[in-house]
Amino acid sequence: MNQTTTASLAPARPPARRRGSASTARLLTQSGVVAGLLVFAALTSFPVVVVVLSAFSPESEVLSWPPNFIPSRFTLENFDGLTARIPVFAQSWNSFVFAAAVTGLSLVFNSLAAYALARIDFKGRYVIFTVLIAIMMVPFQALLVPLYELISDIGWVNTYAGLVIPRAADVAGIFLLRQFFITLPRDLDSAARIDGASELRVFWSIILPNAKPALLTMALFHFVNNWNDLLWPLIMTSDSSVRPLTAGLALLTGSATGVAPYGVMMAGSLVAIVPLVVLYLLVQRRFIEGVAMTGMKG
Repeated sequence: MNQTTTASLAPARPPARRRGSASTARLLTQSGVVAGLLVFAALTSFPVVVVVLSAFSPESEVLSWPPNFIPSRFTLENFDGLTARIPVFAQSWNSFVFAAAVTGLSLVFNSLAAYALARIDFKGRYVIFTVLIAIMMVPFQALLVPLYELISDIGWVNTYAGLVIPRAADVAGIFLLRQFFITLPRDLDSAARIDGASELRVFWSIILPNAKPALLTMALFHFVNNWNDLLWPLIMTSDSSVRPLTAGLALLTGSATGVAPYGVMMAGSLVAIVPLVVLYLLVQRRFIEGVAMTGMKG
């Protein structure tokens, strides 16, 4: 009698058919997600594949219709035409100097401003932060003409200083680092202050070592954005000796024959892409970690 009662109270096992249906549905869902991701990856990588193949294709095949994505023969004539039209190596160096200098200065000024807004209690802190957020709504193009006139009056047109100094700090970088700094425990800097550490010491020895993922993320964003920037270098430079690569490639479209050298332009685009791909492969692990850790905590 007791055995019969115990058996009747025991939970019934789900039928094997139901378990099989759940596993099949889960497998179909996962397969659909993977297929969707593969399609998305193919669509996003397709332009890069076209650039790579066109860079090594003869000029006649680049302009052919219907388009021939797979070249009949691989050639380096587009790269020879690129070096003949613009000083590609010098302009690549200019792009590196421009992007690296802006990135370095932004790390310094943005981190100092973000530390003050996140870790120091002073009157008007939230007002200043609100004003900075409001500044993000102002389009850069609205400030381009007065900023150019200011740089021209100083005499910084066609100089590295004119390219770099106006980009030395930005609100987006301050916001990114502030959001990370406020997630760090306040006990760290409180203990350092009790031991007699100054604010600069707390910033340098406590905050920055714990903010390496966020700093690396911001550095990568700044380097890529400034390496790829076209409008600002195109406005601020007219001398090829200081012109970055993106501005030099844009001038290739003004061909005297009226036909843009698309093969040469694709070769130049490939030259501009390769350093960024290498940089991302070197820091991708820390970059993903930094994106995950820079939360939006208010």
